[in-house]
Amino acid sequence: MQYIVYILRTFSNTLYIGQTNNLEKRLNEHKSKNGKSAKYLRSFPFFSLVYLEKFATRSEALKREYQLKQLTKPEKEELIANSVLLY
Repeated sequence: MQYIVYILRTFSNTLYIGQTNNLEKRLNEHKSKNGKSAKYLRSFPFFSLVYLEKFATRSEALKREYQLKQLTKPEKEELIANSVLLY
């Protein structure tokens, strides 16, 4: 099984970072704004996937998610700008 750490850009240009083992399902949960979606994303009319990384284990993905959340917004923006989104 593969795990994915992802970054979403919201309607108001904020960034949301999460991790999952099923990106398509997780994005649909966020879009549906139901009980499984992230509370933070429920207040935005839409968002877009701007970054992702794949990992072999959940432990690796959780560590990377934490690392990304510690970055400043300019550092996150630089990471996004220097990446190629392949999904």
